[in-house]
Amino acid sequence: MKSIGEDWYKKIWTLDIIDQSWVEDTKRQVDFIAEKLHLNGGEKILDLACGFGRHSIELARRGFSVTGVDITEDYVNYASELAAKEKLDARFILSDIRGVDFAEEFDVVLNMADGAVGYLENDEENMKIFNIVSRALKRGGKHFMDIMSADYADSHFPCKLWDEGEHGLTLSKFEWNSQTRIMLYGQLDFQYGKELRKPLIEYGNPTRLYSRAEVKEIMASFGMRVNEVWSDFGGKPYSVNDIQMMVYSEKI
Repeated sequence: MKSIGEDWYKKIWTLDIIDQSWVEDTKRQVDFIAEKLHLNGGEKILDLACGFGRHSIELARRGFSVTGVDITEDYVNYASELAAKEKLDARFILSDIRGVDFAEEFDVVLNMADGAVGYLENDEENMKIFNIVSRALKRGGKHFMDIMSADYADSHFPCKLWDEGEHGLTLSKFEWNSQTRIMLYGQLDFQYGKELRKPLIEYGNPTRLYSRAEVKEIMASFGMRVNEVWSDFGGKPYSVNDIQMMVYSEKI
C-alpha cells in the first residue's frame, strides 16, 4: 500500500460510515465505559474526534452532558441536528482537536475508535492530543481511549482481517514500519446482497501506534495514571495478542 498522505485525517470522512459493521456495537461500548469508569450519570463528558456523534448521542440519551469535537463538517452538522431533534444535552464543535483549549472543565474525556490518537503529522503533533486530554480534565477526571496496539503490530502485521456485521463485511489491510511505529491502514466495505468486486486496497492511512508501555509513560508525563487496560469491550484483560487496546486513565 501507498500512504494516502500526512493530512489524510482532514479529508477522507463521509457519512457513509454510518452503515459500517462496527457502528452496530455503539450501545455496548457505552455500557462498558459507564460500568468500568463507574459513571453515575452526572458527569460532564468531552468526546474528542467524535465523528458523527454515535457515542456522544448515546451518552446524552442516558442523561450525560456531552461536548463533541470533530474536524468533519458533515459529522458535526449531523450530530448537532440529531441532538436538537431529540432535545439532548449535547453540543458539537467543528474544529481540529488542536484548536480547542479547555482547562479543567470535564469529568471524562473520550477518544473512541482511535479518537485521532496517532493520526497527526509527527510525534510532536501527536503528543498535543494527550496534552489536551490532560488539560481538559478536572483533577481526578477520567480518560478512556480505544486504540490499536503497537505490541500486536510488532508480532502480527502485515495482515488482513474481516469484520462481520448485520448489514455487511469490512475487509481491513494492515502494514507496519517497526522503526517509525507507523501503521498503514486500508479498508473496503461490502454490503450484503450487492455484487462483490475484487478487494484491491492500494492506499492506507498512516497512523502512529503505541505499545502499552509507551502509553503508560506518556500518560505519566501529562500527570495521568493508567488504571486498567483491556483488549475488547467484553472486558478481556489486555494481551499483546489482541489488536485493540482500551485504556482507562485518571488525572492525578
